Amino acid sequence: MSKILIIEDEEAVRENILDLLEAEDFETIAAANGRIGINLAISEVPDLILCDMMMPEIDGHGVLTALRQEPSTATIPFIFLTAKSAKSDFRQGMNMGADDYITKPFTRSELLSTIINRLEKHATLKRYLSPKTVINNLSPKMQLLEISLHRAIKQHNFQEFEIYYQPIVDIASGKIVAAESLLRWQSPELGMIYPTEFIPLAESTGLIVPIGKWVLKKVCKQIKSWRDAGIYSLLVAVNLSVIEFNQPDFIHKIVNFITANDLEPHYLELELTESMIMQDVNSAIATMSKLQSLGVKIAVDDFGTGYSSLIYLKNLPINTLKIDRYFIHNVANDLQKSAITKALIQMAHNLNLDVIAEGVETEAELAFLRQYNCNSMQGFLFSRPLPSAEFEKFLLTNKCLYV
Repeated sequence: MSKILIIEDEEAVRENILDLLEAEDFETIAAANGRIGINLAISEVPDLILCDMMMPEIDGHGVLTALRQEPSTATIPFIFLTAKSAKSDFRQGMNMGADDYITKPFTRSELLSTIINRLEKHATLKRYLSPKTVINNLSPKMQLLEISLHRAIKQHNFQEFEIYYQPIVDIASGKIVAAESLLRWQSPELGMIYPTEFIPLAESTGLIVPIGKWVLKKVCKQIKSWRDAGIYSLLVAVNLSVIEFNQPDFIHKIVNFITANDLEPHYLELELTESMIMQDVNSAIATMSKLQSLGVKIAVDDFGTGYSSLIYLKNLPINTLKIDRYFIHNVANDLQKSAITKALIQMAHNLNLDVIAEGVETEAELAFLRQYNCNSMQGFLFSRPLPSAEFEKFLLTNKCLYV
């Protein structure tokens, strides 16, 4: 029988979870705040922890930090319970070592499936690991990821990686005008691994530098291949990590890849996040200006989740603003999201920037964006990210968004 610790300051929520889990024959223990939760986790060593993110005194991030530093609790699967759905909050928790999230309000089936999935993965990972392979106090999942990632990069097994392309569509014409390149990793040990799982680890170990170099090189070759096939005027965007962006030879690498493939620089766009820019605004602006002087385009990704950069926006040398999917989800019905999204589109246009809406999934969201003159969209409404061959078929058959 698995033992689950619930750390939740709202009594009604806590009791509801306890009742639900006990009915499924889980052994449960509960804490009404973060401090009690840390003590219980250390004394009881549960099989899994459910922890509310927002609590007084010690919040969920504080609990997770404390438990990951304790050898006895460092590898326990940890799931956040949160009413927040901003991508920045998710990333922060994942970087700190969280295993998953459940967004409130959640259903019984959502809670149970998440718990069972994590317990099963934890058991599988334990079987993979031997004492020789234990690295510091990383969770078993992250230990195996790190071992596999080091092996792949050390042995130059970049064939395990594949770049997918998600179409970006001009809303007015319905035509594909660009694509965002997205990395996937098919690990022999773990199967398909998504960027949200391995990119933070790659960044923390420095492995993101060779991975990022390979991605840029591959994308530039792909742009040339498409141009040789008669596909012109297609911009391709590449996501950058802060470590790559701050490498002393970063500009030199970009120039080499563009020159080697005889590319027109304006068909390559580099995506930066607000948080990257805000770490050192002056240095970021200097690097962005050099890139723009080469003809390379610059986009700010996940816009709207950083807030503090709003005052700097007019000073940033950028071409494109990408509105985060958090604001696009249900934008037609959510008054706050609709107000923010309208303001962002208007502000960007006043600054002569193109605007791309991320994560568009419904006709209602598209209609809203069309009404307020958003330039472009990407999302499952038109297409999921595709392997290069499938994306090329879209281009060659002139697949369009219904206008």
